[in-house]
Amino acid sequence: MTDLSWSDFQKVEMRVGTVIEVKDFPEARNPAYKLNIDFGAEIGVRKTSAQITKRYKKEDLVNKQVIAVVNFPKKQIANFMSECLVIGAVGEEGDVVLLNPDFKVENGLRIG
Repeated sequence: MTDLSWSDFQKVEMRVGTVIEVKDFPEARNPAYKLNIDFGAEIGVRKTSAQITKRYKKEDLVNKQVIAVVNFPKKQIANFMSECLVIGAVGEEGDVVLLNPDFKVENGLRIG
């Protein structure tokens, strides 16, 4: 494990967003969904791919608030351009449990 300075941590823009659309992503190497996430007026809607199919059904994700890093460079995943990284705890079997606020909060709020 590498220690980070406080200034390093502050560079990571983790924000709260609400999933507004979920689609299957059959072109992905590993089972995944395509998500559209609303981060509020300042950031807007961003899309991402997430390997969360083991624990989540598409219909359970819509309107769910999640935490994502929004200042990574865009990343090409198969035929899809990911614009943010959803944060989750990864189990030994590769199953991901999404991190989310306990209470509904305003989209775009910064984590930190």
